[in-house]
Amino acid sequence: MFFDPETWVAIAFVILMVLFGYLGVFKKAMVALDHRADRIKAELDDATRLKQEAAKVLADYKVRSATAEREAADIIANAKSEAERIATEAKAKMEDFVARRTKTAESKIALAEAQALADVRAAAAEAAVQAASTILSQSVKGQVADDLLAKGITEVRQKLN
Repeated sequence: MFFDPETWVAIAFVILMVLFGYLGVFKKAMVALDHRADRIKAELDDATRLKQEAAKVLADYKVRSATAEREAADIIANAKSEAERIATEAKAKMEDFVARRTKTAESKIALAEAQALADVRAAAAEAAVQAASTILSQSVKGQVADDLLAKGITEVRQKLN
């Protein structure tokens, strides 16, 4: 049995383990493994904390995005209503402008008609005075004719003007 290599390997292994135990290699290995486990646990805790923070930031950005979308929709709705209001005001102003222009044109036309009518009456009165003057001057002579002529001209002018 002492000649078998497996026996000597087993004896060397036991001696090595005793030597490791005496030197405290097992304790150092266990402390190193514990430190490594603690470091891994801390990294996992940090990763979990970072994941939670990222989830909070994502939720915050989703809320902000939804708020921004609502604000954009409100701005668009306000802009549309403002545009409609401005268009309505412009239409009302245009209709008022057209009505005032039409009224001004109608008053100018009425004034022109009145002026034309007055001009026609004046021309007719002048023609009547001329005709009466010519007729009276040929049929009546003397002072009576001049008085009748002046009186007739005055009456015709007063009635026609």
